[in-house]
Amino acid sequence: MTENYTALYEEHKKLGASFTDFGGWQMPLKYSSELAEHHAVRNAAGLFDLSHMGEVWVTGPDAAAFLDYALVGKISAMSVGKAKYSLICQEDGGIIDDLITYRRPAVADAAGNSTDKFLVVPNAGNAVVVAAALAERAANFDVVVQDASAATSLIAVQGPKAEAILLRLVPAAQHELLTGLKYYAAVEVPFLVAGSSKDLLLARTGYTGEDGFEIFVDNDDAAALWQAIEAVAEEGELVPAGLACRDSLRLEAGMPLYGNELSREGNPYAAGLGPVVSLAKESDFVGRAALEALKAGGAGSTSGRKLVGLKGLGRRAGRGHYPVLKDGNVVGEVTSGQPSPTLGYPVALAYVDVEHSEVGTALDIDLRGKAEPFEVVALPFYKRQK
Repeated sequence: MTENYTALYEEHKKLGASFTDFGGWQMPLKYSSELAEHHAVRNAAGLFDLSHMGEVWVTGPDAAAFLDYALVGKISAMSVGKAKYSLICQEDGGIIDDLITYRRPAVADAAGNSTDKFLVVPNAGNAVVVAAALAERAANFDVVVQDASAATSLIAVQGPKAEAILLRLVPAAQHELLTGLKYYAAVEVPFLVAGSSKDLLLARTGYTGEDGFEIFVDNDDAAALWQAIEAVAEEGELVPAGLACRDSLRLEAGMPLYGNELSREGNPYAAGLGPVVSLAKESDFVGRAALEALKAGGAGSTSGRKLVGLKGLGRRAGRGHYPVLKDGNVVGEVTSGQPSPTLGYPVALAYVDVEHSEVGTALDIDLRGKAEPFEVVALPFYKRQK
């Protein structure tokens, strides 16, 4: 596999990062202690490089109708400036990827007519596949699909101190752009970087369960923005954070990860993402017939399993692919699991047989031959105080 490097790779090397392969990208796993990075995000702020994610622009008179067809959500119902979590599925309802779509202000086309504009952000390992699927599905629509992933970096600041830190890079007259930004919304904000002002797309989104922001920036300006954010942070306010703590943070927040909880073999209903699917929209969309049949069937899964949260009653944690047991019989499989740094006990996400999926159900995880007690609990495991 070809190794890809983000525009911030040299910054990570300077900070002493340990690297790992993720979706074909060399990404920082951690800089010092993944536990310290996790707690920093929960209590102060963490600085993340997410430049391995994809960015696909969709513009044209049919952009909204096209995305209604290509994705399972009703993208046309979004207001300008808002973001929406959605899925791109196969004809059989299998999940190709989960992604976020941002509706941007309309732009003028070559003839001077107003035309809609959206930004679709797929996951790192799926960016090429999603861009190709969108291009293929666009055949009968008046849209332009442009994959800008290779030219775009994405930097996130996540945690309760995130807003205060970023405000120091924004002129006072524009502070309300940031402070007034709602969750799952995005706006162009002038950032003071390397002595000049740069208008950058800022989204109040994230994958940690904390308040935070994601900033889209051209590769050429990424290192300067990263350095500027580091420079304005006060002592103890901000640490660079890698993929290891990003995984423990998203697990505590009950957020699914493609390749673990989501796959082409699964479907939205089994994954607890039924509300993301808009069967109420009038138009057809890829996978609609299969998803309607799945919902009508009531089981929520072709395998009869459902994604649940498991809380450990002991100290040992379950890991991905460990069997889930009921009275010694295998009734499921762990998709993600580890000790929760914030909560102090093991947590896991697992697909279990529907009849054992009710909150309060006692189950075990087979930890290399020893049955460890767990209990089905409501998700998320952790929810921040607002």
